[in-house]
Amino acid sequence: MSDEAGALDAPPEGLDAVLPDVVDQVALARLYGEPLFDLPRDLYIPPDALQVFLEAFEGPLDLLLYLIRKQNFNILDIPMAAVTRQYLSYVDEIRASNLELAAEYLLMAAMLIEIKSRMLLPPKKTAEGEEAEDPRAELVRRLLEYEQMKLAAQRLAEVPQYGRDFLRAQVYVEQALQPRFPDVSALDLQSAWRDIMKRAKLVQHHKISREELSVREHMSIVLRHLQGRKFVEFGELFDTTRGTQVMVVTFIAMLELAKETLIELTQAEAFAPIYVRLAYTPAS
Repeated sequence: MSDEAGALDAPPEGLDAVLPDVVDQVALARLYGEPLFDLPRDLYIPPDALQVFLEAFEGPLDLLLYLIRKQNFNILDIPMAAVTRQYLSYVDEIRASNLELAAEYLLMAAMLIEIKSRMLLPPKKTAEGEEAEDPRAELVRRLLEYEQMKLAAQRLAEVPQYGRDFLRAQVYVEQALQPRFPDVSALDLQSAWRDIMKRAKLVQHHKISREELSVREHMSIVLRHLQGRKFVEFGELFDTTRGTQVMVVTFIAMLELAKETLIELTQAEAFAPIYVRLAYTPAS
């Protein structure tokens, strides 16, 4: 009986002693869907593979501020003994795994111990008779400045950022689906109008008569001339034999039609002939 108890208390040796080959016919794990009843012989687990840090700090001040805020300590009246004790326990944890990282934290630990020792000594009075500054004053100032910068960085991180919170929308529009003809400048249109007026003066007769002209009526006349035709030269829409008044009304009617986007005026290049077409007539 004693031999059996000694065998049970003996420490396990090797992976075979940690887990048996088969535990009640239940697989230890599954590898690619197949049950695994024993551990691989060449399995190696690094010593620090299963270490988990629940809190990540950006430096000694970050750790110190975390300890103060977590326990609701008054930052203007820090209990140095409690904070130093907790701080050193954290430093001992990281010193065992990362000595380079612990060096910076050890410097802050030395400062905390120095402040605590200065608080234990009788306060020194200055030459003016005033009491000396609190040994914690410099540390409190640094902690308050660091907290302000940390809160400002958090607010900046909450601002929407391109690539993280939103993306720019890109829309491709096929321009070839809607043909665009060259625009006609006002100067070219004015020059064409003067040429028509010159030709009208050559064939007009002096005739005094009263005639009521309607712009709407001439708008309909212009639309009828363009109906069923792809392009009509600008001068063909004017009847020079009917006098200047009719041509003026016809020109005003064309301007109204262009304003209402019922007709289009186009020109291949400067000083080239001007053509008129219905806005809804296919170009091809």
